[in-house]
Amino acid sequence: MRKSSFIWAAVLCILIGAVSGKCYVYGAVLPSYFSDSIVLTESSIEEGEETAGPESLHAQAAALVDGDTGRLLWGKNEADPMAMASTTKIMTCMIALEYGNMDDLVTFSDYAASMPEVKMGAASGETFRLEDLLYAMMLESHNDVAVAIAEHVGGSVEGFAELMNQKAKELGCVQTCFVTPNGLDAAGHQTTAAELGRIAAYAAKDETFRKIIGTRSYDFSNTEGKNYHADNADAFLDQMEGAFGIKTGFTGEAGYCFVGALEDNGRTFISVVLGSGWPPNKNYKWEDTRKLMEYGLEAYTLVHVGEDNMPLGQMAVTNGVEDKTTIYGATKARDYLLGKNDIFQISVVKDSVSLTAPLSKDEPVGWVYYKIDQKVVEQFPIYAESDCAEKTFDNSLWEICQKWLKN
Repeated sequence: MRKSSFIWAAVLCILIGAVSGKCYVYGAVLPSYFSDSIVLTESSIEEGEETAGPESLHAQAAALVDGDTGRLLWGKNEADPMAMASTTKIMTCMIALEYGNMDDLVTFSDYAASMPEVKMGAASGETFRLEDLLYAMMLESHNDVAVAIAEHVGGSVEGFAELMNQKAKELGCVQTCFVTPNGLDAAGHQTTAAELGRIAAYAAKDETFRKIIGTRSYDFSNTEGKNYHADNADAFLDQMEGAFGIKTGFTGEAGYCFVGALEDNGRTFISVVLGSGWPPNKNYKWEDTRKLMEYGLEAYTLVHVGEDNMPLGQMAVTNGVEDKTTIYGATKARDYLLGKNDIFQISVVKDSVSLTAPLSKDEPVGWVYYKIDQKVVEQFPIYAESDCAEKTFDNSLWEICQKWLKN
């Protein structure tokens, strides 16, 4: 594959599937500009039909996401913008963790204290540690607490929403817009099932976030010594082995919502259901979540791919003391969730046909892309193993002298 302006691309295609816990790999040889060709041999080939997706979900939109990469594994209306209720608080918690200090003192304003149920019921002027409020918000979904946190961290609800939207954009969430920190219905406050799954996958990597959402109950007090208690409303924690979160939600517009997370032998799955019924059907979200997780556990296998610091042979150097240099990809070996017939690729793209001296070994000369089904999941820079000095009159003369002396 050739790209414009002398960009070369080499694609190493690996077809990987899993049947009864086995994986199979079809290999290909990298192009000739590598000093040594790389061949992947076939292993444990056993064909079979793909696992059918979850059937008859109540949710209007749903997604199953790889918790390590944020990659969509399965979806139903996963790209449709929808209200997401209190699952909003996943992002609220992450922004507070990244911009706040756990020992910060947060004082409730009149506006925060005026929020509707579900609420902690703190009065205007009450002050708490930020860490305690994060537990209250994530365990019992208190709307007043979310606003108090937003006003403290962002200066205002609007300022906090800007931070939320900035982070969403950084995560590649182009259809997500946060207006409120608590998820109460508001014009334009929306996300998609796939993007909410990506946000949750990002949050689930944070150790403090994981500790909070996995806590069953929490006791704390305000600065005056008034005691408070919070119990975790996430029933999914007890419904499947390996479940560790994350967040429930409900509003009149959004219906019942839930973002779940589950780990199993190195695999991490994030599930999202939006509009999974309305009263009195509050258990639909649990049924949908179980179906999504059971599908993921059956359909996807953890496969070891790539390698650390992948050798990429040599590359010509123009105007250099040496006429070629060794290059490598600053890659990492990875374990990815792959289903039957998923295609994993390693694409090597060099910025030009040859390098031009002087060149620093710290200057990228191309990129290695890890792809699944043509979509990039990770990218790594390519470097020269050593600096490439420019050929000058002095070093050219010295080279001639050395050759003359040898002869």
